[in-house]
Amino acid sequence: MKPYRIFSDSSCDLTQELLDRYNITTIPFYVSFDQQTYQKEIEEISISDFYHRLTTENVYPKTSLPSVDDYCNKFEEAIQNGYDVLCLNITLKFSGSHQSAMTAKSILEEKYPDSHIEVIDSLLCTGGQGLLLLEAAKMHEAGYSLSDNVAKLLELRETGRVMFTLGTLEYLQKGGRIGKVSALAGSLLNLKPLIVLEDGELTPYSKVRGFKKAIDKLYDMITEYFKNNNLDYNDYEFCVVTGTNFEEASLFLEKLPNVINQPVNHPIFTLGSTIGTYTGPDIVGACFIRKYNA
Repeated sequence: MKPYRIFSDSSCDLTQELLDRYNITTIPFYVSFDQQTYQKEIEEISISDFYHRLTTENVYPKTSLPSVDDYCNKFEEAIQNGYDVLCLNITLKFSGSHQSAMTAKSILEEKYPDSHIEVIDSLLCTGGQGLLLLEAAKMHEAGYSLSDNVAKLLELRETGRVMFTLGTLEYLQKGGRIGKVSALAGSLLNLKPLIVLEDGELTPYSKVRGFKKAIDKLYDMITEYFKNNNLDYNDYEFCVVTGTNFEEASLFLEKLPNVINQPVNHPIFTLGSTIGTYTGPDIVGACFIRKYNA
């Protein structure tokens, strides 16, 4: 069985420690505040600098997907070192990053006919995509072949959910990503939206007056989902995400184990510019996905 390497675009929002631990390579998105100069997220503009500019400058940033060449360069390096490739991307409904990776796959498989490149639309983003990526890495460590890993990932991606609340819908509106969530937009003072990412799309859940009440409502959303679908918390991996709202995210993470009756094994994931551009800094959310061996 030929060895393979695991890749992802940077919207997975995994910590560098986890990327290093599982030998995962990310291909970064780009962000620009002047629509002329684009910087690679994390590599050329740090997450803290991104959020500082987002919240202090009167300009809305634009993101740009990794290019075909970006993917080709990373994939080709692995192929030349004797590896096949597994790449997991942000939901195609949010970005064309997946299509860039697919084009790179076509180019390189023609150039290297003995190579095997698998590119998967995760149907997710941020911590949901990150958790799916970690399951891929765990299967890799457990000895799964590339084809077996892919087959399982296609099952697992359907189980992933991202449930979150925002300080404001302003960023989603400015970025043109509001879609069905526009149903939650309202003029009532201090009304906070509750949103679910499922099947690659943002779906409105409800709206609550006050940010702390909205965060508390996330526990109910999780409980309701598992009860309605007759699922066992122990079969799932969880994480918490935020932009810069670490105080509220930490409180949420502290209480979450009491809801799901198990510890949360990951630190808080910080949204990079890819998703943070559209959510803003105040987002607090929970992500979960079924474990590969559940």
